Amino acid sequence: MFFRKIFVISGLIIFTLSACNNQDSGRLSTDVVTNPNTASGEKKDILPIIEFEKDVHDFGRVIQGEKVSYKFKFKNTGKSDLIISQVNSSCGCTVTKFPKKPIKPGVEGKITVTFDSEGRKGIQNKAVTVVTNCQPPAVIVRIKASIVVL
Repeated sequence: MFFRKIFVISGLIIFTLSACNNQDSGRLSTDVVTNPNTASGEKKDILPIIEFEKDVHDFGRVIQGEKVSYKFKFKNTGKSDLIISQVNSSCGCTVTKFPKKPIKPGVEGKITVTFDSEGRKGIQNKAVTVVTNCQPPAVIVRIKASIVVL
């Protein structure tokens, strides 16, 4: 019984020490994250700003079963690197592709949204949430389509 307790305690210590020694977890450096407020409450004007060319795209009439794509064009009009951490769609029928590397100030980029109309009919309106290091951190773009069954 005594050896069993020692074995369990040793295992927990080894697990704890090895978990704390994770050198590269694939996460971004904290150097690229900026806080827009100072301790005194002043706002700093150093954040990235994501500006979309347009935030809604209407595919119009789409035949059921078609896959259609659109590239939302954007520009970092801020003063520091723009980081897109994730892009989430409101439906499993919508797939996204976005830049994984930081976007420098003044540089443009694209977020590709592909909509699969299989099994859908009628008016479709899907939201795509873009999560960034901007203030506010989330921006929503939308796609629309009118699905026609032949």
